[in-house]
Amino acid sequence: MKQEIDWKELGFGYIQTDYRYVCRYRNGQWEEGGLETDATITLSECACVFQYAQTCFEGLKAYRTVDGRIVCFRPDLNAARMRSSCERLVMPVFPEEKFLEAVRMLVQANADYVPPYGTGASLYIRPFMIGTNSVIGVKPAQEYEFRMFCTPVGAYFKGGIKPISIRVSDYDRAAPHGTGNIKAGLNYAMSLYPITVAHEEGFAENMYLDPATRTKVEETGGANFIFITEDGTLVTPKSDCILPSITRRSLMVVAEQYCGMKAEEREVFFSEVPEFAECGLCGTAAVISPVGHIHDHGRDIMFPSGMEEMGPWTRRLYETLTGIQLGRLPAPEGWLMEI
Repeated sequence: MKQEIDWKELGFGYIQTDYRYVCRYRNGQWEEGGLETDATITLSECACVFQYAQTCFEGLKAYRTVDGRIVCFRPDLNAARMRSSCERLVMPVFPEEKFLEAVRMLVQANADYVPPYGTGASLYIRPFMIGTNSVIGVKPAQEYEFRMFCTPVGAYFKGGIKPISIRVSDYDRAAPHGTGNIKAGLNYAMSLYPITVAHEEGFAENMYLDPATRTKVEETGGANFIFITEDGTLVTPKSDCILPSITRRSLMVVAEQYCGMKAEEREVFFSEVPEFAECGLCGTAAVISPVGHIHDHGRDIMFPSGMEEMGPWTRRLYETLTGIQLGRLPAPEGWLMEI
């Protein structure tokens, strides 16, 4: 391991590692692909990714377990979701088995950057694909580059698992893409202005409501919502406009099979949010981050879990999920890929 890194003080930022995986698509087929040491990309100013933002990406993590193994959490679902992104954006599908092999190669080559168990840090893996040839008319590229790099990271939100404050956004997060099946750079770019405004006003994130009626909860700029009822039922919003989060889907299983909770995926109306006992954000980067306060245009919603600590049900979900990821608890079959 890289001893000069202060693992416990890591934020969620980029630290260049030794290797990245690169594979190029030319003449209608993917090349062999492999590890490279060069972290730079040289492209034409007219490359399709610059002109029409033909790009998509994924995000997953590798962990060092309690017994010293290195594992990745459900990478097959990331491979499948990237396939959906490629199909939606008229990009050549990167084969799922090739995706998983790239994860193995990348993590093995950068094993020194996988943080030690117990530090709260992990190795974040970012696969992405871009259209690389020159395109001036509005059409898909003919050449592409798939890359996968990794970087050690700490908590996504400052304060780790301390509850955060968010606000109801005046902007529509989902309207520009209208589908939850893709994870494209353009979609996240649409949320940069609202999140900048939120940060300037002292909030960690935005709550986006459905663009059609602005009555139903959808997602934040970088994570999905979970809510807990007074009787301990996990509720998560159902919508065709939000990202199909792997963490959220996993939590539904964790809640029912490990924590003895009921789990519901359904439409969540904003009017019922004050009735929930606990609220949180979930995702690969966020893991589970508790929300203590939602600001709604002069009105404040405070959750019984308070602003100082994670609520009891959310904590149970967090400890169980991370226990599975770090090898403290047995994982459902197929959830961990050992490197």
